[in-house]
Amino acid sequence: MTAPARPTAAPASDRPLGADAPHTPAGPPRTRREHDLLGDRDVPADAYWGIHSLRATENFPVTGVPISVYPQLVDALAAVKQAAARANEELGLLPADKARAIVAACEEIRAGHLHDQFVVDVIQGGAGTSTNMNVNEVVANRALELLGHAKGEYAHLHPNEDVNLSQSTNDAYPTSLRIATITAVHGLLQAMAVLQDAFAAKAVEFRDVLKMGRTQLQDAVPMTLGQEFSTYAVMLEEDRGRLSEAVELMHEINLGATAIGTGLNTPPGYAETARRQLCEITGLPLVTSANLVEATQDCGAFVQLSGVLKRIAVKLSKTCNDLRLLSSGPRAGLNEINLPPVQAGSSIMPGKVNPVIPEVVNQVAFEVIGNDLTVTMAAEAGQLQLNAFEPVILHALAKSITSLRAACLTLAERCVAGPDGGITANTEALRASVENSIGLVTALNPHIGYTTATAIAQEALRTGRGVAELTLEKGLLPAERLAELLTPERLAGASDQRVQWS
Repeated sequence: MTAPARPTAAPASDRPLGADAPHTPAGPPRTRREHDLLGDRDVPADAYWGIHSLRATENFPVTGVPISVYPQLVDALAAVKQAAARANEELGLLPADKARAIVAACEEIRAGHLHDQFVVDVIQGGAGTSTNMNVNEVVANRALELLGHAKGEYAHLHPNEDVNLSQSTNDAYPTSLRIATITAVHGLLQAMAVLQDAFAAKAVEFRDVLKMGRTQLQDAVPMTLGQEFSTYAVMLEEDRGRLSEAVELMHEINLGATAIGTGLNTPPGYAETARRQLCEITGLPLVTSANLVEATQDCGAFVQLSGVLKRIAVKLSKTCNDLRLLSSGPRAGLNEINLPPVQAGSSIMPGKVNPVIPEVVNQVAFEVIGNDLTVTMAAEAGQLQLNAFEPVILHALAKSITSLRAACLTLAERCVAGPDGGITANTEALRASVENSIGLVTALNPHIGYTTATAIAQEALRTGRGVAELTLEKGLLPAERLAELLTPERLAGASDQRVQWS
């Protein structure tokens, strides 16, 4: 997503006084003057953001990623402001006309309007104050218009005194982060279910395809390709469960805590009233933390969630390692499965096709693992009553969730399930590898003994002959019994295979 251009103050003219200039009719002013504790600045007249957002864009030209890139965050910020306005009106702090205008502005934002006005960089100093002021200014200026006033006429409705009433960045911002994270995680859970079902379908398709299992890349014992693919579905099922558990922690909020958790500048009952309003707006079962001082400084829920995202990334990457290895070849590799070709693989080697979809998922996993370290360090760096580094926690979590969701859908739709039927099995080659494998001798251990089985394995390896052939030649087992012991069902235990669907 291309970030919108950063706002700048209107530049002073370089033309010297008295210089000739073509006469143009006077039009609407291009800027408006706003004031803060540092002085006056000119802001573009059509901008809904104001002086605080302007200074933030100048101070934090860091990632080039404005908060508008994360629509769930923008919607969550608007929901918090809407809940606060309703609560303040209910408790008699905010006049009804102002409350209605603020609520209407927030509803417009949550409907997708004005998102381009959220211009501050996602990573910023100040514990999220710039983000909070960006939303305060956008909501205030849109509410002013709804009341019939011009942008910037804050005497009628003020970003701090009205939109931010009974709030601090330190409760409004983390509450918004949690709501945005819940929404984003729901999307990831759905994508994981799609991938799980794709692997489960392949497990059923390959349930009778016999192959050799491997441990430490050496021949082990037979299994079915369906069993192999069922493990990928089961891993996703387990991780969906862990992710659902972790995101539950995000439902505990500190709205009403204000600066450090003491609720300074809020009326009695505000925290509960605001929570109730926020639940109605978002449809989420949010709860107020039992200890707001602790909740205002603690980032444990973010650390927990990030750890689960890392777990998902690690296991997803391992799955893609397997897909790349199993599809290696086609002549000089394992060549057990075929990944659907989705693009030419080389600018110099004709006909080469690379496993580009598993490769891109691997790279997403690497980034998520790194993001987890960022979250860990940012959470650890908190001091006393506040953690000032929640902006980078937000950025890391948002990237991880967004990228993992895209990776799961891409792997499902562009590799496992499709196009053209998705992954296919080289059935005959797989069966031949079992029949020629020395690993078959393990199935004979209980019947001919470990020592004899070892001798058979060594001779088979030395001569290139088959395990079954040598066993019959030496009269160790009758042909009928040997055939019974080496049936695919007995070797792989395929009848016990359990396939997990979402």
